[in-house]
Amino acid sequence: MTSLLAAAAFFVLLHLLVSGTRVRDAIAGKIGDGPYMGLFSLASIAGLAWLGFGYAAARTAPWNAAYWDITPATRHIQLGLMLIAVIFIVVGLTTPNPTSVKQEGALERPDVVKGMLRITRHPFLWGVALWGLGHLIVNGDRAGIVLFAAMLILALFGTASIDAKRKRALGPSWDAFAAQTSNIPFAAILAGRQSLKIGEIGWWRIAVALVIYAALAFGHPYLFGAPALS
Repeated sequence: MTSLLAAAAFFVLLHLLVSGTRVRDAIAGKIGDGPYMGLFSLASIAGLAWLGFGYAAARTAPWNAAYWDITPATRHIQLGLMLIAVIFIVVGLTTPNPTSVKQEGALERPDVVKGMLRITRHPFLWGVALWGLGHLIVNGDRAGIVLFAAMLILALFGTASIDAKRKRALGPSWDAFAAQTSNIPFAAILAGRQSLKIGEIGWWRIAVALVIYAALAFGHPYLFGAPALS
């Protein structure tokens, strides 16, 4: 339990207390942006690996008691959330977005706010948040709570961290982009600042997401040792 908790704390705090903060600005100012990105990437990979190995070991530990179990209802809720999560993640990774790493130049495009960015300017992180929430619903054991709650917290607070970083770095151009979009999904649309245009998202992106979702659903027992569909 100690190793898993430490890994979760390291991974979450690395991103929330370093990336997106003035600590990141200070380090990058001293060693350069390239070396900083390299070191941060290595630390992130190491933290993610530590988290994965810690969770794998904790799943079969005697202390890993379960507070709730999966039910037919929660399984269906989880499958629905995962579909939305995969769509958000795949579309988020394939859409030009000034909130993404090294894509600040997308702000120069007059049509930058289109497709998924009309829904949220952080589609990838909201996809991760839904992934964490969905897995929390069906994984009530202590190890699962630590892992999936950590990812949920990181994704939710990570959106605010990125917004703050981009605001410091990009100034008025970021303010104009933020005024047209929203962090919370569909908030800009509900406020009348945007309209929903599904076709702009790209049907090929949605098709790729559906293929990945199906592969994960059917391959879940082979990839992760637990069935997703039954």
